[in-house]
Amino acid sequence: MSLGAAERPLRSLLGSVGWEDAPIERLAIQERPKALATPWPIAALGSAALGAVGLAASRIHELRTGERSPVSLDTRAAELAMASSSYLLVDGKPAKFRDPFTGFYLAADGQWVYLHGNFAHLRDGLLAMLGAVNEEESVRAAVAERTAGDIEAEAIRRGLCAARVRQRKDWLREKQAVAVVAQPPVLVEKIAATPPAPLPPGGDRPLSGLRMLDLSRVIAGPMTGRTMAEHGATVMRIASPSLPSITSLVIDTGFGKHAAFADLETEEGRASLQALCADADVFLDAYRPASLSGRGFGAADLRRFNAHLVSLSLSAFSPRGPWWERRGYDSLVQATMGMAMEQAGQRPTLLPCQPLDYLTGYLAAFGAMVALIRRHEEGGRWQVTLSLAATAHWMWRMRDELGDDAAYPPANPDLAAVADLLETHDSDFGRVTALMPALRLDGERARWSRMPVPLGRDPARWPKA
Repeated sequence: MSLGAAERPLRSLLGSVGWEDAPIERLAIQERPKALATPWPIAALGSAALGAVGLAASRIHELRTGERSPVSLDTRAAELAMASSSYLLVDGKPAKFRDPFTGFYLAADGQWVYLHGNFAHLRDGLLAMLGAVNEEESVRAAVAERTAGDIEAEAIRRGLCAARVRQRKDWLREKQAVAVVAQPPVLVEKIAATPPAPLPPGGDRPLSGLRMLDLSRVIAGPMTGRTMAEHGATVMRIASPSLPSITSLVIDTGFGKHAAFADLETEEGRASLQALCADADVFLDAYRPASLSGRGFGAADLRRFNAHLVSLSLSAFSPRGPWWERRGYDSLVQATMGMAMEQAGQRPTLLPCQPLDYLTGYLAAFGAMVALIRRHEEGGRWQVTLSLAATAHWMWRMRDELGDDAAYPPANPDLAAVADLLETHDSDFGRVTALMPALRLDGERARWSRMPVPLGRDPARWPKA
């Protein structure tokens, strides 16, 4: 067993879910040169998260077949997985999308504010709030007339996305920080007593025969489903036909999945989702807290449809604390929690990857697998809770313990430099080039059984085995 710098964060993850007897001896991590242009120890953290996923998948495979599969990965592939969307091509062209409006702006009080407008309705809402037109100088002038705190507060009242850029010490003074610090990166809880629900026997892949409902958007939530699909689960992404999406992210996070529509504002849509729940093993809710419960699909409601359903909850700033309803994305959480500006007076900048999204997605899949193991071994209904903010707090804590990476490149590698990790596939979107899965079990790389499809492409029913 060789784990390198990933050992400490890996053990912290295993400890957070109480998995003291995890078969850590099965995991081997190959150290490779630093890949991303940041002192943050992203390779160690990414390797730990992926290693945890691999160990859980190996344990499930053992419970089903008696076979003990070794798990391996290398730190370069794990680190680059935190920037997956940056290496996505469609018909040979970079597919990553970012609205030019989105970014950092200097406010009247000398503080910075981060405005997020990658969805048109969020951008247009902020423009209306500021009284600006969609031109850089107009937005900068409007922001310069107001304080960063006022802009953040009004945006939140309107359900929009803006964050006053804080240093870490400023974040820790916020009341919400108390709730986040108290939450482990992955919280796995038994919420009801039920008889054991055995895993389906056999299967050529660890999660073969298991079914997951993926109700999520953007990156972190959909990555959870993608990760489960990499290990053989049948994953059905459920989307609303009335909500906007970003095509590049649908592709990046859509490998391995089926994708159906269900309009939960209608009786037909709710009945369709209830029927899917009856035969599912995992239900992921990555919408804002209370959004799905208000439509009859909160964690407490799910037991009516399926007493053994594992419930996954993923939010931005934690379902606890005064910010529990607040919208958030990776970049907003980075700006809020001090990751974008570590020293006063500097110009803020985001990390050269999206580790909160990708780490949280992998950690949620790890939590789901741990819950499935416990459902099999001891029974019970299980709830797994994560947030981008809890992941960010874990990242800060691990950085404090591990220190910075001493040497890192001046820029992220270009496509040519990662060609050995890329694979091209034919899909409904065209020729898609993407990073391959980083994990290997029994020496074989994890794989997808389907290519990404547009949202709503499939019927809202489980495919036949």
